[in-house]
Amino acid sequence: MTTRRKFLATAGVGAAAAGLATPAIAQNTIRWRMQTYAGAALAEHVITPAINMFNQIAGDRMQIELFYADQLVPTGELFRAMQRGTIDAVQSDDDSMASPTEVTVFGGYFPFASRYSLDVPVLFNQYGLNEIWDEAYSAVGVKHISAGAWDPCHFATVDPIRSLADLQGKRVFTFPTAGRFLQQFGVVPVTLPWEDIEVAVQTGELDGIAWSGITEDYTVGWANVTNYFLTNNISGAWAGSFFANMDRWNELPEDLQTLFRVCCDQSHYYRQWWYWGGEAALRVHGTDMELTSIPDEEWATVEAAAQEFWEEIAAESETKRRVVEIFRQYNADMQAAGRPYRYT
Repeated sequence: MTTRRKFLATAGVGAAAAGLATPAIAQNTIRWRMQTYAGAALAEHVITPAINMFNQIAGDRMQIELFYADQLVPTGELFRAMQRGTIDAVQSDDDSMASPTEVTVFGGYFPFASRYSLDVPVLFNQYGLNEIWDEAYSAVGVKHISAGAWDPCHFATVDPIRSLADLQGKRVFTFPTAGRFLQQFGVVPVTLPWEDIEVAVQTGELDGIAWSGITEDYTVGWANVTNYFLTNNISGAWAGSFFANMDRWNELPEDLQTLFRVCCDQSHYYRQWWYWGGEAALRVHGTDMELTSIPDEEWATVEAAAQEFWEEIAAESETKRRVVEIFRQYNADMQAAGRPYRYT
């Protein structure tokens, strides 16, 4: 934290000094700091390739320095740091970065809002969520650039989960909204820095994790400290976005804005197939976690509770009701479309 405070206090001074001291070619290079929600191992897949691509193509015109989870500021302070301009851009879900907007509750894992990863980009690009997010973030001085899907949300636990009763009292690292929903089933949500999760499971501070699918469990090392993977999930895909400080974004030439968007889209595409293939392959071939399931008829009570939760959220504001109504319409359309969109 001392390092973070020092960074926050001196970032502006350092930038000004650098502008005077660096060679002419560097003075003309636009430089951004970007922080992701992901730790280093996960970032190698969900963000690093896209930023490397951007830097290679932009060359001397612009360079983005990428920081991982909690390196400059805690994840829960990402929004404020970006809004102030301490950080220029962020990759995160709305929920984790504590965005003060009406759409925050829908970031990350909103219970049962999606079944498949493709649901997320369709909701944003064809069902109107992009316009709502743009409106919400423009009002607070932040540019919402692009939303995409990550992995589904499953429990990875030390002890097996084979019924809802097994969730009682389990201390679980999860997203704020997911934790709020799961509390009714006895789950105790725990908030910790991302990099501390593995050790927290080893020391018994956590009983499990409901933060990802099985691909991340193996990629970041959580499969090494948990024994079981619950195949039931509370959402089909994590919804996350790329954001930027509005002033910094508006200062970019149009072609660099376009390049950034293209690299974001490439990141979204990479995650579509990396997670989709990984979730299946590791269920079948992974050796570190045993698969467990809660019977469908029992899990149906969780799905029913999600519908009540949706209505509870919708009652909180007009914007939230607009989003919930889009979810309802979309899922009704997918159900009516039948296979392969929805299986009953």
